[in-house]
Amino acid sequence: MISLPLAAESPVAGVIADLAIILFAAKLGDELFKRLGQPALVGEILAGLIVGPSVLGIVEPGETIEVFAELGVVFILFWVGLETKLSEMRAVGKTAGIVGVAGVFVPFVAGVGAGLVFGESTETSLFIGAALAATSVGITSAVFADLKILATRAARTVLGAAVIDDILALLLVAVAVGIAAEGGVDAAGILISAGLAFGFVAVFALGGTAVMRRAPQLLHAPRFADSPLLPAVILCLGIAAFAAKIGLAAVIGAFLAGMIVAETKEQHSIEDEVAPLYAFFPPFFFASIGLNLDLDVLLEPDTLLLVVGLSALAIVSKLAGAWPGARRLGGRDGKIVALGMVPRGEVGIIVAGIGQVEGVLSTELFAAIVGMSIVTTLVVPPFLRRLAAEPPGASGPGPPATPAAGA
Repeated sequence: MISLPLAAESPVAGVIADLAIILFAAKLGDELFKRLGQPALVGEILAGLIVGPSVLGIVEPGETIEVFAELGVVFILFWVGLETKLSEMRAVGKTAGIVGVAGVFVPFVAGVGAGLVFGESTETSLFIGAALAATSVGITSAVFADLKILATRAARTVLGAAVIDDILALLLVAVAVGIAAEGGVDAAGILISAGLAFGFVAVFALGGTAVMRRAPQLLHAPRFADSPLLPAVILCLGIAAFAAKIGLAAVIGAFLAGMIVAETKEQHSIEDEVAPLYAFFPPFFFASIGLNLDLDVLLEPDTLLLVVGLSALAIVSKLAGAWPGARRLGGRDGKIVALGMVPRGEVGIIVAGIGQVEGVLSTELFAAIVGMSIVTTLVVPPFLRRLAAEPPGASGPGPPATPAAGA
């Protein structure tokens, strides 16, 4: 008689069970928070926290979960890149450029300065600054879509500036990762890391998009490619792996791969092809954040105070950076743009996750940055809804809010 091993005795069965629990819990959190009118990613993080070691202890962090989480963040940035055509970035206009650059510079300097003042290393301070510099394209676009104002000048300006923010923030992360890998900071190291990051981005953002724009059929060229999905995913994973190999963050490669593939959207329904991957993998990343959060540490008075302080600094510094450019649009529109830049959302959490992997963020700082990202994500939508409900006449001395690309 043949004896079959029990599934419970198989380590593979345990891993599969953990993945199933994480995915199910994450989507329950997603469903609940959507019904409450709140960002789904917060529900997924809380779901991971609940099933993780800090609360129920059903699932423990492990290597397989880390792999799925890494794939999740790769496909998040691939999707963001897919929504970012280089030609559209050039068309967002002077206002978006000013808002985007200043909206990165001021929070980054504030974050780095705060880290150094409180005795953190330069590497750690750079990650704090990068986390404060980002703006969540996903959160802001979801809020504007819900308010049905995506076509307005203010929304276009915010989304254009947010894309600029994310690119600059990811470049800052690339520099920080390079410095952390070297184990120290010097002027030559910073210049080399920055040059490598900018060179990598330039080659793929300019060269890669130019090639794909001229030959969009490349995604269908392989005989194994019944659809453009497989070549697109291979490109994504390949460039992400190359970025990681040369000491940059893998997510930068994924973002650039998305920008390259975005040049084929007029020929292929590539977003429809990639959508299932975007639906499946990212919940593992957000849930893994919850799994790795130590609730005891997060609830310590010192950590809570750090969350409050970082959140206040994040909000004030982003408003201070974005407002000088946003005010060009006038009263209401200017306020919408400045507030729309505040949510850090998934980008701030991604920076925190990379910093933890690199070993430059303590458990307390990791928890505080995740907390700051959640706080800035939750506090902004109610104010945006109130501003969007104001009559057009409330837009102040600036020109009226009209749907116009390239504001």
